[in-house]
Amino acid sequence: MVFLAPLRYALRARTAHFVVKPLSTPLRRTFSYTPQNLQGAKLPEQPRLRIGTEAPNFTAETTHGKIDFHKFIGDSWAILFSHPADFTPVCTTELGAFAKLAPEFAKRNVKLIGLSANGLESHGKWAEDIDEVTGSEMASANAIGSFPIIADESREISFLYDMVDEAQVQNWKTSGIAFTIRSVFIVDPSKKIRLMMAYPASTGRNTAEVLRVVDSLQTADKQGIATPINWNVGDDVIVPPTVSTADAKKKFGEDNVRELKPYLRFTSLKN
Repeated sequence: MVFLAPLRYALRARTAHFVVKPLSTPLRRTFSYTPQNLQGAKLPEQPRLRIGTEAPNFTAETTHGKIDFHKFIGDSWAILFSHPADFTPVCTTELGAFAKLAPEFAKRNVKLIGLSANGLESHGKWAEDIDEVTGSEMASANAIGSFPIIADESREISFLYDMVDEAQVQNWKTSGIAFTIRSVFIVDPSKKIRLMMAYPASTGRNTAEVLRVVDSLQTADKQGIATPINWNVGDDVIVPPTVSTADAKKKFGEDNVRELKPYLRFTSLKN
């Protein structure tokens, strides 16, 4: 109809400033702003990150020195998690809990790295508070429970990893300040994103759940299985639909495949 063309034009004129681009568009890695000129600056483009895409690389100053993220990961797994700011109550409890659980992550070949939108001097003083409150060893760089915290004052990495919620995007437009949400990224040795979780600023994360997901991912990669709801190490696992029952019995044992439905079959993993 004749009126469709002007209607399309009107709709286009009212669309938001975010433009969906083809997936072939490379992820932006640098931004033209500094903490001093945020107000009124053009909003940085946030990449479309998905499970299975390569984790964007970056270099950053951390409490353990300057790092290249991909080189930091090396042949290990990595967990990158963000915090809105230093000296905030929920973040203090989280970092202490992750630090105390660091030996368990290390057993699984997992490196931890945090991010907060403050500078290194602030991070160092905050680490002392974290240790005092939680009994961790974040302030001791050589301690097994210590891991680096990225200084992201410019929010460059926060935008690179889409760690800013909608309210903070709107706040950016008026005040030039954007606080990060509580994001979690699990990255495997091939630098692929395997899990993404996002929590609101008011809700602390569950370290046991993050560790459980690592166990699930590593077990699935090694054994070619899937894990059911609330699975923990030692529980029965699921035979994927891509594996026939006959092949599953060959792989896991004739009497070690329990079929509830043709598409739902359980097996136990022998030590």
